[in-house]
Amino acid sequence: MSQPTENIKAVSKTIKYMKENINEELTSEKLAEVAGYSSYHFSRIFKDVTGVSPRHYLSALRIEAGKEQLIDSASDSILKTLLNIGFQSLGTFSSKFKQFVGQSPKQFQKNAEELHRYMNSLDEFPNDLVVDVKLPAVRCKVEAPEDFKGLIFVGLFPRPIPDQAPLAGAAIRNTQREVTFYGLPPGTYYALAAAIPWSLNPRDYFLLRKNLRGKAEESIKISSETVADVFIKLRDPLPYDPPILINLPSLLFEKDSKLEEK
Repeated sequence: MSQPTENIKAVSKTIKYMKENINEELTSEKLAEVAGYSSYHFSRIFKDVTGVSPRHYLSALRIEAGKEQLIDSASDSILKTLLNIGFQSLGTFSSKFKQFVGQSPKQFQKNAEELHRYMNSLDEFPNDLVVDVKLPAVRCKVEAPEDFKGLIFVGLFPRPIPDQAPLAGAAIRNTQREVTFYGLPPGTYYALAAAIPWSLNPRDYFLLRKNLRGKAEESIKISSETVADVFIKLRDPLPYDPPILINLPSLLFEKDSKLEEK
């Protein structure tokens, strides 16, 4: 459902303010003031536009900033990173980071180079995945620019923001434009996709604010007999899009490792 233009402008203005003051203590009242709404009304329109609350979105922005500093830093110090992005304690930062990204800050920093090599190696192999066909099933069709070269990650997430491991996920290549997920547990899920072009720069696989992305227009309600088709059109990021926090290369690496063990 499309949102009123004034709501989108207000939310985009507030997100810009969040990014510019990421290391400050930003209260809900202050953010509502920036948007020009009451606290209650602001929280409601913010969630309508982005899919999540202002506090959740702010946490996501801070974790995204943390990822960037960890990728770009040659130092092993996590303390300096968390102070620069508004966290007051190492424990809070580490637990939030692992919740959203799927790895601890140290693991994320340590494994980035290895995962970068792994991702680039995938360009050399066919994309043949064997799955057990059983209901319920959801087929995701993806539309991407013809000239895109890289991997497209598609997943079913419990929230309309990719800040934790999906219920089911896969990576497809340039010539493949759909993937089907089988044997899904009942629930309501959101089909999201993000495109990662091949790159020699490791940060391009972990910092995804400029990447093509998309989501199915409606959530998917899954029961035991569901057979559903969803369509996702990849597009440039919008000012109010939530950050892509989950470590996609790590998810794919773990999935391939499990396949090899069988």
